[in-house]
Amino acid sequence: MLHRTSKVTGSTLKLLLAVVFLVAGQATAESLPDFTGLVKDLSPSVVKITTTTTVARGEQQQVPEIFRYFFGDQLPNNPNFQQPNPRPREGLGSGFIISEDGYILTNNHVVEGADEVSVTLTDGTEYKAEIMGSDAQTDVALLKVEADGLPAVTMGDSDDLAVGEWVLAIGSPFDFEYSVTAGIVSAKGRALGGIERYVPFIQTDVAINPGNSGGPLFNLDGEVVGINAQIYTRSGGFMGLSFAIPINIAMDVADQLKETGEVQRGWLGVEMYPPFNENRELAESLGLDRPEGALIARVFEGSPAAEAGIQADDVIVEFNGQSVRRYSDLPPLVGQVRPGSSAEVVVVRDGEEVELEVTIGTLDEEQLASGGPAQTTDNPFNIIVQDVENRDGVLVEQVFEGPAQEAGLRSGDVITMLAGEFVRSKEDFDRLVGQLPENGAVAVRILRGNNIVYLAIPTDSE
Repeated sequence: MLHRTSKVTGSTLKLLLAVVFLVAGQATAESLPDFTGLVKDLSPSVVKITTTTTVARGEQQQVPEIFRYFFGDQLPNNPNFQQPNPRPREGLGSGFIISEDGYILTNNHVVEGADEVSVTLTDGTEYKAEIMGSDAQTDVALLKVEADGLPAVTMGDSDDLAVGEWVLAIGSPFDFEYSVTAGIVSAKGRALGGIERYVPFIQTDVAINPGNSGGPLFNLDGEVVGINAQIYTRSGGFMGLSFAIPINIAMDVADQLKETGEVQRGWLGVEMYPPFNENRELAESLGLDRPEGALIARVFEGSPAAEAGIQADDVIVEFNGQSVRRYSDLPPLVGQVRPGSSAEVVVVRDGEEVELEVTIGTLDEEQLASGGPAQTTDNPFNIIVQDVENRDGVLVEQVFEGPAQEAGLRSGDVITMLAGEFVRSKEDFDRLVGQLPENGAVAVRILRGNNIVYLAIPTDSE
C-alpha cells in the first residue's frame, strides 16, 4: 500500500496561523469588559474642580538662617524677599455628585486652603462651590453647589469589593477633562502609614495622575466604590500603584460633615509595637503560631482600653468581628467606630484567647497629633521613625509633643536629609540625631506626598 504525505505550503500555514490568532483574539476580546456604556452613563456625574488661592501682593517670605547655611547661594540674598508679581495660585482636581441637590465629594487635599472653589460639569456648566467640611485624617471633603436635578452617582459597597475585580476611574488628569482609565483591584486594606493609618486603602493598577485626585472609582455595575486619592511614584507620574479611599469610609465622613461640619472617630488608647509582625520568635514566645495581630506595648491610663481590661503584651487578633493581621489593621477599624459605641475585642494573653468588650472613646485633636497622652522617645525630635520599603529615607510613624511637632513635622512625612547628609535608613537617622548639637537648629528635608518640604527643627536640650 502506498502512503501519500501531504505538504503544507507556506501560504496555507500563514492562513492557518491567521485563523488561530483571530479566534484567540476574539476570545480575549470577549473576556474583557466593554466600558463604553458605563462611561457614557457615568461621566455626567463626574466634575472637574478648580481652586484658587490668593497670595497678597508683596507678601514676605522669610528664609531661616539655618537654610542659608546648608543651601547657600540657592536662596535669595534678601532674608525677607518679596515675590515681584505674585499671582493667584490655581489647583486642579476631580469630584463626583452624590446627591441631586448639589452635594459633591472630593479629596481634602484638593480644596485645602483654597479661597475659591469652582465645579464644572461635563456640559460645561460652572458653579461656585462651598466647602461644607473636610477631614484631613481621611482626606475627604464635602462641597455644595446651588443646583437641583443634578446627575448623582450610585453608591456601592467597598467591603464587597474583591481583589482582581475590574474598576474604572474618571477624572481630569493634567487638566485633560473626563479622562477614563481602567484596571483591577490589586489589594485591599493597604496601610500607608502616618495620618493615613485611619484609611484601609484600596490599591489598584488604574492609571491615576495629578488632577485625578478626588475622582470616583467605579465597579462594573456603575457603582462608586472609592475615591482616588494617592499614587506611589518615584518620577512624579503614574507607576502602576494607585490608592483609593473606600467609599464606605468616605460616606460615613460625608454624613458627619453634612450633619455637624466635623468628624468624630473612635479612640482605643493603646500604643502598638510594629516590629512584632516581622518577629516569629517573639510571636511564639507570646503563645502565637505566627506574628499576626497587633502587639500592645502600652495602655494609656484612663483610656477605653484600660477600662476594658486590655493589658500591655496582649496581642489583639480580632476587633468587632474583623481579623487583625498586622498592627496597621487596627487603627482604621477603631477609627470607624462611633464614640460611645461598644466593640468586641479578642486578644491573645499568655497563649489563650480572651474576649473583651470595650466602649470606644473620642479621639480629640491633641490625641491625633501625639497618639495619646504626652510621650517621650530616645531622640531629641521626640518622633518614631521606621525604614521605608523600596525607597531611601525614614517614614515618620508618630510625632509626639516637642520641637519637631512645633516645627510642622507630620506623621507620614519621609525624612530624606538631615543636617546636610542623606538619610537612607533608620540606622542613618539614629546616627545623625545622635550627633546633633544640644542647642541650635537643624535643617531637615522631607518628602510630603509628591512635594519636597524643608523644616528647621530646634535641638534645644530644655
